[in-house]
Amino acid sequence: MKSLTIVGAGSWGTALALVLAPKFERIRLWVYEADLAAEMEERRENGLYLPGFQLPGNISITTSLAEAATHAPIIVSAVPSHFLRTVWQQMLPALHPETLLISATKGVECQTLQLPSQILEEVVSRAFTPRIAVLSGPSFAREVASGNPTAVVIAACEAEVASLVQTLFSGPTLRLYTSSDPVGVQIGGSIKNVVALAAGIVHGLGLGHNAMAALITRGLAEMTRLAVAVGGQQQTLSGLAGLGDLVLTCTGELSRNRTVGMELARGRKLAEILASMRMVAEGVETTSAARELARCHSVEMPITEQMYHVLHFDLPPATAVRRLMERSLRCE
Repeated sequence: MKSLTIVGAGSWGTALALVLAPKFERIRLWVYEADLAAEMEERRENGLYLPGFQLPGNISITTSLAEAATHAPIIVSAVPSHFLRTVWQQMLPALHPETLLISATKGVECQTLQLPSQILEEVVSRAFTPRIAVLSGPSFAREVASGNPTAVVIAACEAEVASLVQTLFSGPTLRLYTSSDPVGVQIGGSIKNVVALAAGIVHGLGLGHNAMAALITRGLAEMTRLAVAVGGQQQTLSGLAGLGDLVLTCTGELSRNRTVGMELARGRKLAEILASMRMVAEGVETTSAARELARCHSVEMPITEQMYHVLHFDLPPATAVRRLMERSLRCE
């Protein structure tokens, strides 16, 4: 497999193109915005989402989904979760049954409560039975693009699919571990963004390290309960795609979701915060979907519940913290 297609040229899709460029003879990067595509082609840089990194010559830019998908042995999907279904429906006629599909999207679809891999499977199965893997883990795009050592997880129901991607993608700065639990990996990658919103509130209110440690630990408990309820494996949430990604997103200054939480703690309204951001904070939409998914499976998720009320009912962040602290006492 000498060529690769990446669908989505946000910071994550662009970072993947940069780190994987030495591994493939050619990478096609699909860009939604025509003006951004033209600028990237001319300047060889994604000045909007990942400035400061030159695109190697073997990365070609396209705005055509058909061109991106045609004759592609591997397609990595890096579009935001709320655009995922539409993009893949448009791309379906150009897909080949032998193409390996890799979801690098984190989130839960609000309307259906489906995970990204489940959306891909539902859409693509109308034409053929797809081979799907899931890529997730603690990986800020800018650090990946900078060549900082990064370890992530590639999960697939078929062991040989995960092993193939592991071999093709691993390199000097990107190390992949295989997993047989795509559901657990995706729940970890989704719910950690919700907890990161709360982490931003804890930091923004100046509540200290004790509170942050408690939040991360109890957030992990929420993620694990939900993952097991929907068919994931408990041990997955103790690994890179669970605890690793949770710690990174709750404590790292590059976290968009943590930034949103910090701004909420400072009294800004959600609409104002989102309007000022160029990139998507997946945790905002995921909070509603995660809350509904938890209710469908009778899973208690108090942090998610309080974040839902902060985001959608203007509950003061300090009140949300007090509610969490005053819940009925219980065993860990």
